[in-house]
Amino acid sequence: MKKFGNWLALPLAASLVFLSACSDGNNQNATEGSKASEEGEASDALSPITITMFSSQPNTQWEDMESPVGQKIKELTGVTLKPDFPVGDPMQKLSLMAASAEYPDLIFANNNVNTIINAGGLIDLRPLIEEHGPNIKKLYGDYLNRLKWSKDDPAIYFLGTYGVNEVQWEPRDGFMLQHEVVKELGYPELKTVKDFENAIRAYMEKYPTIDGQPTLGLSLLADDWRIAQSVTNPAVFATGGSDDGEWYIDDESKDPVIHYTRPEEKEYFQWLNHMFNSGLIDPDSFVQKYDQYKAKIASGRVLGLIDSEWQFREPEQALLQAGKPERTYGMYPIVLNETFKNRNFQSPGYSGGTGVGISVSAEDPVRIIKFLDWLCSEEAQILNNWGIEGEHYTIEDGKRVISPEEMQKRLTDPQYGKKTGIGTYLYPFPEYGVGVQDSSGQTYKIDSKEQIVGKYTDIEKEVLKNYGATMWMDLYPKVDEFPVKPWGAAWQINIPQDSDGAITMQKLNEVVRKRIPEMIMAKPDAFDGLWDSFQAELTAIGVPELEEQFQGLLNERIEMFSE
Repeated sequence: MKKFGNWLALPLAASLVFLSACSDGNNQNATEGSKASEEGEASDALSPITITMFSSQPNTQWEDMESPVGQKIKELTGVTLKPDFPVGDPMQKLSLMAASAEYPDLIFANNNVNTIINAGGLIDLRPLIEEHGPNIKKLYGDYLNRLKWSKDDPAIYFLGTYGVNEVQWEPRDGFMLQHEVVKELGYPELKTVKDFENAIRAYMEKYPTIDGQPTLGLSLLADDWRIAQSVTNPAVFATGGSDDGEWYIDDESKDPVIHYTRPEEKEYFQWLNHMFNSGLIDPDSFVQKYDQYKAKIASGRVLGLIDSEWQFREPEQALLQAGKPERTYGMYPIVLNETFKNRNFQSPGYSGGTGVGISVSAEDPVRIIKFLDWLCSEEAQILNNWGIEGEHYTIEDGKRVISPEEMQKRLTDPQYGKKTGIGTYLYPFPEYGVGVQDSSGQTYKIDSKEQIVGKYTDIEKEVLKNYGATMWMDLYPKVDEFPVKPWGAAWQINIPQDSDGAITMQKLNEVVRKRIPEMIMAKPDAFDGLWDSFQAELTAIGVPELEEQFQGLLNERIEMFSE
């Protein structure tokens, strides 16, 4: 700020001297020259540029910048984004990039970012942020320090994604049941997996078909990496762990273990085996593709889900659009048994362990960082969350207001983002989190408590009322019941790619994706033997050594974050 103040003061003093010593004509020439220079700089800043980008995760709402918001971004910045979304395993494309040293301008490599960093494919953003990133620095604040790659390498290679300073007001993942199910059954107690099972069974026995199609009790998704969201991560959540990816970390000891090695999870997967053999799990769960999964949910005949909310948002919107709000889902804090607490709301702070970086191949990194900085600005954050004034919202008494008709479109149209561009340019770019306010005192997100409740359907409000709650968060253990995790989110800690641990992690993924479905679909009397074989296989591929290596990385992360 001191620098900025001096910059303002000097031209003012100089201009006063200049006016007293020079003629009006000279002053006019100087003013016109200055104006021309400023216009030239502005013209350069808005000159058309195409920025190429690779994203490890597809964006189903991508609209080629043809939406109203996409067009407005091009108008305001001159930037046309040209993304490349992989088909299949993104690691193949990332490995090819690293081997050839040919990169697009921007790279979002998600959890495989170490592949690109180890190959020298990303530039250190710190100097660019310092010179051209005021909005970046404002958005991240003190958390900017957490974007450093490691204690030994303090470079900032990417701008961390996920909402900064977010207040969590809704559960993100877990066990879902249709509103119609709990209403029909008189709002049964829903605390344990047995409660969840009983509700599904009772409704299926009463209604074996829905709209002429066979009722499906619980449908899971094991399509490639999505198996983690629907099949494997929930084993941690149901047994007292929080979202640390493949890891379970004890609050007190800070000792990390691969979570599949825990005896508690054997009991969880054995319950899934029981569910499968009882006919309560969709038999196609381990062969269906993501689109097939979404289509089943959108049909309204899937009673229960175990998943992350963002994975089934589109089919839920389709159900609302079809006039079937009773077939959408409530999310419940289910655990294996009542000795565990559901940690959906445990705070990781902010770790920003994955995000968008500028590659060494980028010809104009200054222009690109300026674009990323603009995305962090209040103007961009409002545009990307609310849309265009007069088209998607109006200003009333100084506040942004969305009409009931527009809000209905937001809630029910699965293609709303694609048609409007709203939300399309947030993830995986930097963004303010839920609950953060702009300069007007309104939240950037349309997710204040009042707005969240306002978006609930009538049956959703009815279900919550019968469970003695106003919001879904009211059903869960509170955030202050758990410590803030001093390591952030462990799944964002990168294991060095050239280490034995990285090879073990790759083998682990292959083993898990094969053995877990195999165990769930096996006959009950075969489960124990398969579990023992699974544990022996984990040991054989080097999991104990991986845990030892990760302990060091975890300790380093905790130390770095405490600085």
